Amino acid sequence: MPSFTLPRTARITTTHKVATAVLVAAGATTALAVTAQPSTAQATASHASVAVKPVSANGMPAPVQVKSDAPKVAHPAIEAVAAQVKAQDAPKKAHTAKQAANRSTERKAVRKAEPKRYANNLDGWIRQSLDIMKAKGIPGTYEGLHRNIMRESSGNPNAVNDWDINAINGIPSKGLLQVIQPTFDRFHVAGTADNLTDPVANITAAANYAADRYGSIDNVNSAY
Repeated sequence: MPSFTLPRTARITTTHKVATAVLVAAGATTALAVTAQPSTAQATASHASVAVKPVSANGMPAPVQVKSDAPKVAHPAIEAVAAQVKAQDAPKKAHTAKQAANRSTERKAVRKAEPKRYANNLDGWIRQSLDIMKAKGIPGTYEGLHRNIMRESSGNPNAVNDWDINAINGIPSKGLLQVIQPTFDRFHVAGTADNLTDPVANITAAANYAADRYGSIDNVNSAY
């Protein structure tokens, strides 16, 4: 058989075979590594698809609440009805407020119209007389009135002096501040009773007389 010699360039030595095998093996390993390692995007997508869903107390999937930042827009027809109702209620509210204001004014007027009440005793008589004296510009204090009343009558509105010169002359001193009838008639204060022994009328007439003669009932410390 004739001998046949391969060209120099076509000869594959053992060394070449080994090197080729190593390259092939290395390429396979690299390809395997690339195939086995997913990209970052793939990993993210994979994890995202396995998200845990919320579960309610009974073990069933909890309802998903969808939140929206979009503003709520009322229907034009609903807005029109609401505006109409508001317009209808406005006069009623105004009328109610006016009625309440009128009632408040009426109550205040009634309170102002009610006369001041005084106790039917010495303290009440003195206080009522002081209010009348203040309105009429007659000077005097609670202390001055009370002090002279206790000296003259001990607080008895029906006290009568039947022994002094006035009694002898037929015009005895009477009442809380022991006033004679002529003095009472002259210094009587309008708005009080015309009765000499009426407690308030007697006090205010005596205080009016004392103011005219002594400057004030407070300046009287003895028979006057």
